[in-house]
Amino acid sequence: QGRILEKTGLCSQITFGRYVRQGRKLGVDPKLFIQDLQFNKVPVRVYQPKATSDGRRRGIIFFHGGGWVFGSLDTYEKVCRYISRESESVVVSVQYRLAPEHKYPAAYEDCLNATIHFMKNIEHYGVDPACVIVCGDSAGGNLAAAVSQTLAGRSDLPKLRAQILIYPGLQALDFNLPSYQQNQGVPLLFRERAAFYVLRYLNGDALHMQEVLEGSHIPPDMRLKYRKWVSPDNIPEKFKVRGVKPLRPTDFIAEVYETVKRFCEPNLCPLLAEDAIVHQLPEAFILTCEYDVLRDDGLLYKKRLEDNGVRVTWYHLEDGFHGIISLYDYCGFSFPAGKRGLDSIVNFLKSL
Repeated sequence: QGRILEKTGLCSQITFGRYVRQGRKLGVDPKLFIQDLQFNKVPVRVYQPKATSDGRRRGIIFFHGGGWVFGSLDTYEKVCRYISRESESVVVSVQYRLAPEHKYPAAYEDCLNATIHFMKNIEHYGVDPACVIVCGDSAGGNLAAAVSQTLAGRSDLPKLRAQILIYPGLQALDFNLPSYQQNQGVPLLFRERAAFYVLRYLNGDALHMQEVLEGSHIPPDMRLKYRKWVSPDNIPEKFKVRGVKPLRPTDFIAEVYETVKRFCEPNLCPLLAEDAIVHQLPEAFILTCEYDVLRDDGLLYKKRLEDNGVRVTWYHLEDGFHGIISLYDYCGFSFPAGKRGLDSIVNFLKSL
């Protein structure tokens, strides 16, 4: 549909995609006080439970998914209301700037600036400074991981209490890990779309998508350097039983690397952060789905965190697919696995 409209010149595929994913305007929520504000020039929507609270509440900063290209406050309205109501927490949903109009690091900077603003003005929201959590799904999980890493070294702000990463995309070195092979044609995120989105975020275009998918965009010495973190060897065997074949890496193409070398920056690919940073990170909740190309990104990050002594609560949806959380109560239909995933997040929050 989007392609047809683009060919007829009516609108670009991205404009169409954004329109379809808008989300409906919801009515008043009897249990929540909701307001649209700006944190450091970044539009946010703040959800506060109306019930009186004995002490100060948790504060959750939420970054939505959508491949850095799609998604809005409205798209994630139901998810944010649910988390705020069920965990009795203040939720701040962040409307970061989208690609391709705003390339990397715009989204990351907006998320970081909104988080810092919230932490500096925390008393206005009745939030406990010792209990601020960053949370995001998909591209939002990428942004939450990057913000956590940046804030880990800051002594002038309260320490983050936790990071909640919902099927996050965390690297762009290897699009042939087992989960990328097994789930390459599984909706809602095809393998080539995963490369397409991260290229749009980085460069505003997806010119070298084929080379990136094949792996010819990373120099052999770097591949070797990062192999300790990004490798099928670090994926538990039970995840490799469904059709995985070892692939010979294709020849390196230097001019492609020139256009994507920022893939090695941890703010874009958090899986590549040095141990010294990972070691300081707050405890994590990681949700992965079996039928998701990004499954292994989550599994590899889980291992990195655990190897560095960071506590990880891992929740795996055996019957889940990418994007299942954002489909919670979507146009009146819902997936039981999505509800289980959301409730696992709420239970983790309540345990903090």
